Amino acid sequence: MADRKYRQHGYQDRSEKPQRESSAKPAPKDTFGPRALQMAGSHEVSRCAQCGVLLGNTGAAQCPKCGFELHSCRQCSYFEPSRRFECMQAIPIRIARKDQRNDCNLYSISVRVEKETSTPATQRPNDARQAFEALFKK
Repeated sequence: MADRKYRQHGYQDRSEKPQRESSAKPAPKDTFGPRALQMAGSHEVSRCAQCGVLLGNTGAAQCPKCGFELHSCRQCSYFEPSRRFECMQAIPIRIARKDQRNDCNLYSISVRVEKETSTPATQRPNDARQAFEALFKK
């Protein structure tokens, strides 16, 4: 014990019994190369700029839920509040009301990429018993 700097119990204690070397963890499989991607799927959707409801490909002039005009600057993919005239395209005059219908030739409906966070209805089990049996099927 004279060779130790600290004399507290537990500091650099060496047991007389040798430790087993066989208790080491087994090497994981696939240790070489890049890891497999486990990312959620994604899909492109258009949502109402006012209420956020999912818009279908109906070609309607107004939002089916809140009645917001869909051919307006706020619904356009080029709408950017920090840019000149609040548009990313070079437009000659400013459109004052961004939430009202306009006749802009550069209009393009805003399409966003969203992650699919829920499973499709076809892959969901019908009841709890079916889900339990699916876990332990042979």
